[in-house]
Amino acid sequence: MLSGPPADPAAPTPPTGSGTSASGSGTPMSGSGTSSTGPDRSSPGPGVAATPPPGLPSAGAPPADAATIALAAAGLLALLIALAGPGLAARGTGELRIPGAGLTTLLRTVLFTALAVHLGELLAPQLIRPLRSRPRTAVRSWSLYAALAGAAAAAGQIVQLAAVSGLGITETYATRDGGLLLVIANGLVLAALCAASKRPALALAPLAVVIGAEAIRAHPEAYSPEIGAALTVVHLTAASLWTGGLLYVLRTMWLWRGSPVAARALLGRYARLAIWLYVALAATGTASTLRRLPLDVVFTSAYGRTLLVKLALMAVVSALAVAARRRMLRDTDPAIAHRLARREQAVLGAVVVVSAILTVVPDPHWVSLRP
Repeated sequence: MLSGPPADPAAPTPPTGSGTSASGSGTPMSGSGTSSTGPDRSSPGPGVAATPPPGLPSAGAPPADAATIALAAAGLLALLIALAGPGLAARGTGELRIPGAGLTTLLRTVLFTALAVHLGELLAPQLIRPLRSRPRTAVRSWSLYAALAGAAAAAGQIVQLAAVSGLGITETYATRDGGLLLVIANGLVLAALCAASKRPALALAPLAVVIGAEAIRAHPEAYSPEIGAALTVVHLTAASLWTGGLLYVLRTMWLWRGSPVAARALLGRYARLAIWLYVALAATGTASTLRRLPLDVVFTSAYGRTLLVKLALMAVVSALAVAARRRMLRDTDPAIAHRLARREQAVLGAVVVVSAILTVVPDPHWVSLRP
């Protein structure tokens, strides 16, 4: 039985005298402990290079302002891709225009992100507990806020569906998509209540319902929808555990930046699990593509074009994951592997947005059957 993340104590005091953070955010540390009665004996003399503590990058870490600007720019780029992506993918294909496709993509991006964050926080602590030499500190939980954001995104899709179809909210609940979105919204509300309780692992049940409802909603096609839904359940679960688990591990490694041995061991345990998640993603993704995308419309349908972008991003993710694993096995200092894993996480964020676009663009079979 999974249990939630360990109780989060008060934020630990960062070590003094270090130049930058392990995560590369580069927040300057306080090192002003010089005595007024004599020279600072802890400081190196003239011409002696200061040696950074283990686990911290020695140079090249961006300042905090630069990291904040980069994060804001990435968020803005994701927003623009979500809003404009469906229209750009469908340009010149002759496919029917989907009303409100950009907003739907944005809302589903929030929903998928919420699932990833919550499931990751249920998975990653199971990787942490067996580490005997780990620090007794834990990152703050984001699962409550993620679940509430996901519920709001599902409710937003209901409102949008009602506006597009010209139905009232109650009438929208009676439609196939409206009813499934209501199940998703209620499931995430229950998950939020579990996250706020003393038994956060109970959120697994409503989250499983949410994934099942989303898988059914994503496959309204007449050809073997049950097979498509089953593939989506496995695919969405593996993707959420991979993305959310990596986020939690990276946050924990930053918190443990003064204990590089424990941080390296944690990344190693995650990497071994990620291999199996990658296999599940590759197998279900290939099967879903073969059953849904006719080969003659790979370049002439919005679905095919979007899928090609996703495959390119996944190739980048795979390369970064392999590079991080190699550096982790080669170096005792996990700083470089941590930096590569952060880049992997950033590209995974783009994959989430593109995956949301895939759920919005038209079924490519209609293009293939068109005379």
